[in-house]
Amino acid sequence: MGLLDILGLGNKTNDVKDFMERGAIILDVRTKEEYAEGHIQGSKNIALQVLNSKISEIKKWNKPVIACCRSGMRSAQATSILKQNGIECINGGGWTSLQSKL
Repeated sequence: MGLLDILGLGNKTNDVKDFMERGAIILDVRTKEEYAEGHIQGSKNIALQVLNSKISEIKKWNKPVIACCRSGMRSAQATSILKQNGIECINGGGWTSLQSKL
C-alpha cells in the first residue's frame, strides 16, 4: 500500500466500479450553489458544512457512498466523517474526474 492509497488518492477507478456495482450513492458535498453549476446526474447534494446533521438520513439510504466535491479535499473530510459514523464510504475526489470513471 502506497502513500497515495493511505491518503485515499490511489487507484480509485476499481473502487468506484466496485461501489457502483453495489448500488452506491454519489454524495456531492459542495455547496448548493456549486452543485447547481454542474454535478453528476443522480447524485445527492449535502454540503460538508451540514454533513454531521445529516448522518441519520444518510444511514437510512443503506448503501455505500462515494463522496465527491470540486477537488477532492472536502470529499476526503466527508469520507472521514462518514466512516467514523459507520457508513461505508470512499473518496471519489473531484466530481468531474469521478464522472469520467462512471
